[in-house]
Amino acid sequence: MSTFEKIHVEISVVLGGQSMPIHQLLRMGRGAVIELDTQADEDVEILANDIPVARGQVVLNGEKIGISITEVLFRNPAARIAPNVKKF
Repeated sequence: MSTFEKIHVEISVVLGGQSMPIHQLLRMGRGAVIELDTQADEDVEILANDIPVARGQVVLNGEKIGISITEVLFRNPAARIAPNVKKF
């Protein structure tokens, strides 16, 4: 097994956001709809381990939902090293 096969990366996609009081959230039941602050044609944010790495569009492929990457976000190389990782 190569070293890269041991790396765990959590990928998340942020479709949008919304703020509401917790009491309103607790009153919601099954089937409730939370309206997000984005439009259907806007790019979504793609995160790798909670760090923004790309943007994309939601696509439907039959019964499945996917993300088509439209832009890769680049970071300063100095900022890529996690704070808890020792440099040699």
